[in-house]
Amino acid sequence: MGVTDAGIVDVPFSTLADTVLERLTATYAAAADPERAAPMQAYMKDVAPFLGLTTPVRRALSRTVVEGLPRPDEADCTAIALRCWQLPEREYHYFAVDYLRRHARACSSGFLPVARHLVTTVSWWDTVDALAAHTVGALVAADPKLTADMDLWIVDDDLWVARTALLHQLRYKERTDTERLFSYCLHQSGHPDFFVRKAIGWCLREYAKTDPEAVRAFLARERGRFAPLSVREALKNIGA
Repeated sequence: MGVTDAGIVDVPFSTLADTVLERLTATYAAAADPERAAPMQAYMKDVAPFLGLTTPVRRALSRTVVEGLPRPDEADCTAIALRCWQLPEREYHYFAVDYLRRHARACSSGFLPVARHLVTTVSWWDTVDALAAHTVGALVAADPKLTADMDLWIVDDDLWVARTALLHQLRYKERTDTERLFSYCLHQSGHPDFFVRKAIGWCLREYAKTDPEAVRAFLARERGRFAPLSVREALKNIGA
């Protein structure tokens, strides 16, 4: 695997990826439901075409795709994810997101450029949020040196990169770096985009399940810096 000067991630050779993609495309295509595809695409604001597979159907099909296959290494994960992303239909991207979630431990800190490519390509919340919490978050937890990358991501001009930085600690609970979480929220408190403002509220609300007093005290001090949406989301379960 390598990253070009243009930031494009090379697809490594992987016989496992060959097998997965052959099974995947045949299995998903055979189950496609064009009548469902159109409203699914419309619901996701036409970010990508759909095959029309509901989540339960898709995940059942995915289990048959990977049945009997060996565990991947990092090159396999990279090849599978990038090759899925090259396919137009959104369900293939969902397969890649689920696959990475299942095999996050196979990936080292060197996978972060691949994750960034996925976050910034065909970007929408349906893939970005899962990549943030389950792939990027897992990478940073395994290698804390990657917090330096998150410090750069939070100031990135790409809203999806910034959203990923906000959400990467979503599953950390007691392991959350509270100071970093709050500083990230403050840094993006004036962001004009809905998806960043929503992410601020979401990551605070999630951390409030672990330490509600810390979140309540933080908002008592800094509430005036946040959009009403962020505050409402943050306080949903703990009150003012």
